[in-house]
This record gives sequence, C-alpha cells and structure tokens, in this order.
Amino acid sequence: MISIEDLRLAVTLARSESLSAAARTLNVSPPALSMRLRKLEVRLGLTLANRDARRLSLTADGERFSRESARLLEQLEALPESFKQQDEQLVGTLRLAAPFGYGRQRIAPLLARFAKLHPQLCLHLDLRETPWPDRHDSDAVIHIGHLNDSQWVARLLTPNDRWLCASPVYLEHHGTPSSPEQLAEHRCICIRENDEDVTLWHLRKGQGRKTLRIEPAMLSNDGSVARRWAEQGLGLVLRSQWDVSDAIADNRLVRVLADWQFDSASINLLVPSRKLRSPRVQVLVAFLEEALKG
Repeated sequence: MISIEDLRLAVTLARSESLSAAARTLNVSPPALSMRLRKLEVRLGLTLANRDARRLSLTADGERFSRESARLLEQLEALPESFKQQDEQLVGTLRLAAPFGYGRQRIAPLLARFAKLHPQLCLHLDLRETPWPDRHDSDAVIHIGHLNDSQWVARLLTPNDRWLCASPVYLEHHGTPSSPEQLAEHRCICIRENDEDVTLWHLRKGQGRKTLRIEPAMLSNDGSVARRWAEQGLGLVLRSQWDVSDAIADNRLVRVLADWQFDSASINLLVPSRKLRSPRVQVLVAFLEEALKG
C-alpha cells in the first residue's frame, strides 16, 4: 500500500539535488530517508533513483512516479475545498517563496492581510536569495526580473523600474551627474545578487541607447546593504524602485539621471499550470494582483 508519506518522498526527491537535501526538507536523517526509499523501491519492484554521496538523479520510472505523486497530492490537498461553499473560508496549507528583501518589505505585510481574510489557511513564507528555481516545492514563487524557465506560468504583479540614486550629502560634495558619461567620475555601488553582469549598465532615452561599464567603488550581494551605503553618502546606487521609493520620499536619497531609463526588473508571481493550480493559489493570485496593481 502506497502512503501519503511515500508520495511526499517521491516529490521531494524530484526537487532535491541530493539525499541530504531531501532529508533536510523532510526533517529526517539521510540514513532514515535512504531506508524509506529502499523500502518503497522494494514495494514497487522498481528502481526510482540513482544516488551517491553527493548526487541524486531519478530513473525514468522515478520521474514518472514523482509526477503521478505530485498530481495525487494536489488532488488530496484540494479535496477539503471541494466540499466548501464558495462563501466559506479556504483551508489547508499555502506555501509562498520570495526573495529576502522584497519578501520582507512588501510580501510579508500583504500576507498578514491575506491571513486575516482566510484565518483557516496555514501560510508558509519562505524567504531565500534565489527562490526560483530553488523552491519547486512551493505553491507559488515571487520572482524579480527576467525568467528563462517556462515550466510554470508567470503572472505580472507590477512593473519595477530601477532608479539611480545618491544621498543629498554625496551630491553636495561630488556634484550631480547630468549625463551617463559623467558616471565614470563618480563612486558607484554595485549589487551582485545573481549571475548577471552587474557592472554593465544599459540606459535608454527616447531612441537613444547607451551601455556603460562601471568600475564599482563598493560591491555587495545584499541590496539593502548597498542602499544603506548610498544613504550614508558613499556613492551612487542602481536599485529597484520598490526599495528606494521610501528613502526618496524621506529625502534620504535623490534620484539621479531621472530622464534616463535603466533596465527594469518586473515583479512576477510564478504558479503551476491551471490544471495543477489549487483554489488556494487562485485566491492568492487574485489578492496579490489587486494589492500590487499599479
């Protein structure tokens, strides 16, 4: 007899790079997980995975079993909702993954509102440096910027321009650049959050296009740290509109070269295809689209 735990094991293995990673997700020890996997393979009469100390890969049978397990788990989780009237509260668990900064600053307050609307839901917010593709076990994922993966459906939540900013103190001491070429004379703070070439800045103004190679005076992999450095007068920073808008409103930062547009990084919600989307996810999509529109 196949149990729900067996289904969850198969789905977790498909989303993990190693047995150790799968064990951490399931909160068990690697030896215990290995034993569970062997027992499941014996019960099925199949080899589900090839594994060694560092790598884990599913066999063709393992991939098929994982897909069917994910489908069955989705149906089981949605079963209680199928007996609910439309005006009754949603139940079950809803898992959302988001980047650290945007998740803390924008998504967490919205989920607090969402929780009050649906008090019988158990909400999980998983903040990570790279929520996609790390969190395939989530029901939905907040992703900022361009997306190459097409396995899930991307729903645009809100545009997100990037603004070049500096503190009033910095601009008073070093002057305000009036053209992109003058940036070479200024201290620039860069943010390395992924594999992008963060020192190559693309600008446009009407039909004009410019590409600049920036020599960073300071560099961090944390956008909030870079913004605070700029607020302290240490240089110019290119940062998402959502992160600097409050600082600009409080005059801690001033937007520079506002007539030029830098590459944008839109805010998207990644969700499974419609046939695999639970009512909980559909309600979350509608809520976030309404809350973040414009």
